[in-house]
Amino acid sequence: MRLILGSASPRRRELLAQLGLVPDEIRAPDIDETPEKGELPRPYCIRMAREKAAAVPLAGGEVLLCADTTVALGRRILGKPENAGQAAEFLHLLSGRRHRVVTAVAVRTGDRVWQRDVVTTVKMKQLSDVEVNGYLATNDWQGKAGGYAIQGPAGAFIPWIQGSFTGVVGLPVAETASLLTAAGIKVWS
Repeated sequence: MRLILGSASPRRRELLAQLGLVPDEIRAPDIDETPEKGELPRPYCIRMAREKAAAVPLAGGEVLLCADTTVALGRRILGKPENAGQAAEFLHLLSGRRHRVVTAVAVRTGDRVWQRDVVTTVKMKQLSDVEVNGYLATNDWQGKAGGYAIQGPAGAFIPWIQGSFTGVVGLPVAETASLLTAAGIKVWS
């Protein structure tokens, strides 16, 4: 079985390595990630993971792993900020509040799809303008849902989580290991 990673994310490759896995190939899907009108964060995230999995062509003997991570503040989806101004807006919205990080994982081989989603509650401390501006200057916010990455400098802003740390990073490893095992990939071998 060949493992195909349907993501260009270096973080997902690093998390797969924790399972002793290196993808045989990376095939990042190009799909429209615009939320539908009134779509809630969790169903949106699940739909994105499934659409990514459906968009990547597979040959026989290939197992595809796709994932999507969404930051949710109530019913609002905070995607990847388009610029530093939007990243600052997201950080100010999250400052001093709890929010949810949803990561959906889809594993596909042929016509069969296994899917799981993990919801983690994250508390961000009250941020000062100095902290927000200092973080923005690192450019670590770029390409990150909600405008931050818990495994980077923004980890200093997160005093508490309830759920999966690796799910917040972008790939819940326990659930991913189960899905890949179900699809025939040998984990930790």
